[in-house]
Amino acid sequence: MAQIKIDASRRSGTVDPKIYGGFIEQLGRCIYGGIYEEGSPLSDEHGFRKDVMEAVQGLHLPVLRWPGGNFVSGYRWTDGIGPVEQRPRQMELAWHSVESNRFGTDEFMRYCEVMHIEPYLCVNMGTGTMDEARSWVEYCNGTEDTYWANLRRQNGHPEPYNVKYWGLGNEVYGNWQIGHLTAEDYVKKAREFAKVMKWTDPSIQLVGCGENGWTAWDQTVIEGLAPFIDYYSIHLYTGSTDYYSNVLAPALSDFALDNCRTTIERVRFNQKIEHPIYVAFDEWNVWYRHRSAESALEEQYDLSDALAVSSYLNSFIRHSDTVKMANLAQLVNVIAPIFTSQEGLFLQTIYHPLRLYAEQMQAITLDIHVDCKELTLTADTDKSAWAHSVASLGPFKVLDTTVTCDASGHELAIAVVNRDLEQAHTTTIQFADPTTITHGVAYEVNASETTTTNSFEQPDAVQVHEQRLNIENSTYSYTFPAHSLTMLRLHIE
Repeated sequence: MAQIKIDASRRSGTVDPKIYGGFIEQLGRCIYGGIYEEGSPLSDEHGFRKDVMEAVQGLHLPVLRWPGGNFVSGYRWTDGIGPVEQRPRQMELAWHSVESNRFGTDEFMRYCEVMHIEPYLCVNMGTGTMDEARSWVEYCNGTEDTYWANLRRQNGHPEPYNVKYWGLGNEVYGNWQIGHLTAEDYVKKAREFAKVMKWTDPSIQLVGCGENGWTAWDQTVIEGLAPFIDYYSIHLYTGSTDYYSNVLAPALSDFALDNCRTTIERVRFNQKIEHPIYVAFDEWNVWYRHRSAESALEEQYDLSDALAVSSYLNSFIRHSDTVKMANLAQLVNVIAPIFTSQEGLFLQTIYHPLRLYAEQMQAITLDIHVDCKELTLTADTDKSAWAHSVASLGPFKVLDTTVTCDASGHELAIAVVNRDLEQAHTTTIQFADPTTITHGVAYEVNASETTTTNSFEQPDAVQVHEQRLNIENSTYSYTFPAHSLTMLRLHIE
């Protein structure tokens, strides 16, 4: 029988709610036809889809990243302000489309304000200049009698937006990016951007452009930008048609975070940097079916993808001392948990773990021990649409588990992804100290087949099933079904 051993005194970190963040970009139907659809009977007076807003509220997003993504490296933010009808339509080279600029800075800020979400802006370090980046900071945050602050006032927002988080470019390491640079050249450029942006508003926090946490790019950029940044971003996408390759691939997140944390702390020690530098995992998801602009990246997610997303979230919680922001890419239609048509929407399978973790997980991460069956991948069975291999990171525990508690230690949340394709696993939950479990609830995401998807025709094929637990004493066991996510909420005394 498997065992989960919990010592409530072994607190390993504090979960930052920003790990449940999101990301939107002018790509496909993410914004236009997603969160924003002017003239639709489903939209409010600002053009925001009300049904999408309700679904987004269910995710409890604390932070939202925009405008990119690849799109930002050719984006002139000044094209997206002022009277909408006067904004220029521009060729968009990242995704080979035409950008109307009807959704810009003020629309994004209004959306964040209405939804009570913290905005996170990424500046253009492709075609953009440091003066454009500095001016954007002034437009958003300026309080003096200056040109850009006054233009914001003229455009209908007298008070500053007070945007705290600013990214220094997007995926500049990639040759697919407009303005691709070497790591050394990026550091030189980003340091100058950082200086003028911080001089414009010293209160902002900057996010350096990282790769995946374990490359030579990451080492060079962390060494060069450590004095200037508060966060270091990493991006990771995984996905496979093979079930085990798909659900085990988020182990790459643990590998990335372990490596990135080591590099950050070594650099901080060697350079005597006093301020902390955290990881912003600001693009992550399962993504392997639709990777071209022609497909508009409208991935259709199944149960196995929901389990992989759950394991990503477990990884962020395990590394809660390192990861203080994460942004699922993306929010609507484009590799997204919410999928719309002109008439309505449905919630994809991955929506459910995202909602459960944001709602049920608690603030403090506990260091736990799990005894259970292990899984292995061999090189010939490790199949992925991406270059990263996960097989060498095994063996993998079949029960991917994290446990959190509230400050009092009485509210406990246990998240278990049973990645076994065929077997349920009955598991004893043991506490280090005498504990009485007074009541509990189990939330389960599962289906008869791991290939089950939601759709307009069957919107609830994969959903959350809730049941009260019958607990009679302090020793408790639970059977985690095959290919499932289970969230146990326990109250202990």
